[in-house]
Amino acid sequence: MTQPATQGQLKLCFKVLQLLLLTNLAAWAMPGVAVASGGLKDSPKTLVDEVWQFVNSYYVDRDFNHQNWQAIRTSLLSKQYTSNEQAYETIRTTLASFNDPFTRFLAASEYASLQKQTTGGEVGAGVELAIDGDKVTVAKIAANSAAAKSDLKVGDQVLAIDGRSTRNLPLERANKLTKGYAGTPLMLVVTRPQKDPFLVKIIREGPIDPTVQAQVTPIVSGKAGYIRLSGFNANSAQEMSEAIAKLKKEQVQGFILDLRDNPGGLLEKGLEIAAMWIDRGVLVQILSRKGEKEQVKARNNALTDLPLVVIVNGESASASEILAGALQDNRRATVIGSKTFGKALVQAVHELSDGSAIVITVAHYYTPKGTDIAHTGVAPDVAVSLDTTQDYLLKANPLLWGTVRDPAFSRALEVLATKIRTPLVR
Repeated sequence: MTQPATQGQLKLCFKVLQLLLLTNLAAWAMPGVAVASGGLKDSPKTLVDEVWQFVNSYYVDRDFNHQNWQAIRTSLLSKQYTSNEQAYETIRTTLASFNDPFTRFLAASEYASLQKQTTGGEVGAGVELAIDGDKVTVAKIAANSAAAKSDLKVGDQVLAIDGRSTRNLPLERANKLTKGYAGTPLMLVVTRPQKDPFLVKIIREGPIDPTVQAQVTPIVSGKAGYIRLSGFNANSAQEMSEAIAKLKKEQVQGFILDLRDNPGGLLEKGLEIAAMWIDRGVLVQILSRKGEKEQVKARNNALTDLPLVVIVNGESASASEILAGALQDNRRATVIGSKTFGKALVQAVHELSDGSAIVITVAHYYTPKGTDIAHTGVAPDVAVSLDTTQDYLLKANPLLWGTVRDPAFSRALEVLATKIRTPLVR
């Protein structure tokens, strides 16, 4: 029997399988993935083989869309690439052969944009490196920084930064590698006298664009709490927890959770948020490339049991569909609006050695009841359709969301009122 997942288990479970996992998955950390041979080092061909290796180990379809993946590697490495751009085009063509629109190549600028969207701006970790002879060492750790909270010490020798060896690495490049987007982990392999090499994980800290907005709305029986969730980034779960607590202090009698136009984001955060509303039960079922289906369950510590209505539309996708499906299948909420996008696949991101990246599908998910929503989406319990004028008005005036001029919100208030049996807060 599957046991309820703790928060730590959730994080471990989705270290690779979280939607848009934004860490470097380097060869030293990937079981079964070989490092590119010496003859390929520092050439565009390295990028091509790096992509092949990662896809070979993690792509959800082990049949690779009925292709001989080993033969493809031989073909790819038999070609000569005079530039990274040629390698990029080959990578794009190869990934397109899977007929999977969610598996794709990202140029460095596109990858940076994706990182900023899901984890915020680039920040440091509070560590400064120096060169001591032929070694890269920790020269300074800023007080009260993310590095200061870790097991790192001044004088430690750094052997690898996010999976990249520091051997012959210029100091400027080494210090640049310690920087990244807020919320992403910095993985350092270090050693010190009389101690074997060990891994230090530091979560970069910095400002992240908020994804949660909350307000109180008067209703006949008292007050309703309205929460709009626009995405799932590194801070979304914490923001949701704070919003729920704040609205409970306002003595709301129920909640409206608005997931419209929410394209998804970090799967781990979506499941953490689902567990804030669902005390017990299955949150999602995930089918791995090995054909094994795993159930992730709530951990018996929901933050509220007050009535809940969820609003969705055709732009609610991925992690937002997982959340809506979990709430619907567990009969925790009434879902209103229009059918969601229908994306039932989980992606991971792998940064390539030149700063570009690939996004590949690593798993398939099902709702708690086992429903495959791929291409069909989550069907609302209460349908709310907008005419062209209403839809345009809302998209052109975001401030109208969550007001009486918002038809879906008005319907959500009506549904919530029927679920509230007493104005007393439990």
